[in-house]
Amino acid sequence: MKIVTGDLRVGLREGLVLDAIARAFGAEQTAVRRATMAAGDAGAVALAAKHGTLDELRVAYGTPIGFMLASPIAYAQTYKELDGNDWIVEDKYDGIRAQAHVRDGYAQLFSRRLNEVGASYPEIVTALPGALNGDAILDGEILAMREGRVLPFRYLQARLQRKTVDEELLHDVPLAYVVFDLLALGDELLIDETLMRRRERLADLLTPNGQILLAPFERVEEAIAAGVNARFDAARGSGHEGLVLKRSDSPYAPGRRGKWWLKLKRELATLDVVVVAVEWGHGKRAGVLSDYTFAVRDGPRLLTIGKAYSGLTDAEIATLTPWFLEHRLPPERRREKGRAHEIPVEPSIVLEVAFDIVARSDLHESGFALRFPRIVRIRDDKPPEEIDTLARVKEIYEAMLDRGGLSS
Repeated sequence: MKIVTGDLRVGLREGLVLDAIARAFGAEQTAVRRATMAAGDAGAVALAAKHGTLDELRVAYGTPIGFMLASPIAYAQTYKELDGNDWIVEDKYDGIRAQAHVRDGYAQLFSRRLNEVGASYPEIVTALPGALNGDAILDGEILAMREGRVLPFRYLQARLQRKTVDEELLHDVPLAYVVFDLLALGDELLIDETLMRRRERLADLLTPNGQILLAPFERVEEAIAAGVNARFDAARGSGHEGLVLKRSDSPYAPGRRGKWWLKLKRELATLDVVVVAVEWGHGKRAGVLSDYTFAVRDGPRLLTIGKAYSGLTDAEIATLTPWFLEHRLPPERRREKGRAHEIPVEPSIVLEVAFDIVARSDLHESGFALRFPRIVRIRDDKPPEEIDTLARVKEIYEAMLDRGGLSS
């Protein structure tokens, strides 16, 4: 019923249904999946497959297409991943990925979860139709931007999931939508065309204005580390997260994370922290304690600054789980801002945690939060008394602002 009513938009079950349609009517699986991306309706695709009219299905505006994803690569002195192919490079923006559907002068915005989010960004929705000379589906990033300068992600947080946006918020957090891909033009689905062809057609379609911008790109003439790293440093200096490298011949592969697109990032810094609370994991880690809330030291106090659940191996998590259960603290020791299902534990396990951004936050007792924290390693060699301090966090925060030309 969810498939028939359109409530089930992504997932393995839908994939199995599409495979079943292909087998039932002797159609190519790729043709069935492509038709589903265009029409957004598995029922219509089944009928078209039965009658041999898959090619006649047209783009369904208002039904989001899965986002193409980039695979991470590490900042390095050599990049073998780039050998033997033609690449372009774009800035990796520190914003909110959004897909825009513009049809008959009306625009909609969809998030990476495929939810309609236009109410949170009304100025983007209003500006989109005037920037295009036709109907289109676009891929891009919503950024906080003032006078041409990208603002840190924390500015955008005030706009997330807002049902209504008043004039004061529109003024305080000005936005721009930076477009970097074209998925459909009119009734034509473009995901099988090469990236360079899509970019050429996008340039013809889009007339940039103050709030709708065309993402600049450069060809990677030589895939040598010196040039890539210099371009990376320039992107970071402009307030971006890093770089995205894309093969010029790449199609648009919805929902896939392959080697066509690569994202290059570098951690802002690392901190040595101590685990103060744990939670049971989900999915394949449902039976182990794999989510760790951690803290830095401020004199005798331990102040939380984030939570991480990636970076350790399954074997390390399996070893830590019984230790945490044996060293759990009574429920009344749960921190004031702790979640209901947090398990407070003795502060003994020290971790080294990498992160991309540190931001002011009321979620944690430290007054800060780490964005995209990743566990680098367990620091068995370091006692909790020697973990990093709140003063060190403030130093990293101030240095980050200075590099971005901002001040606290």
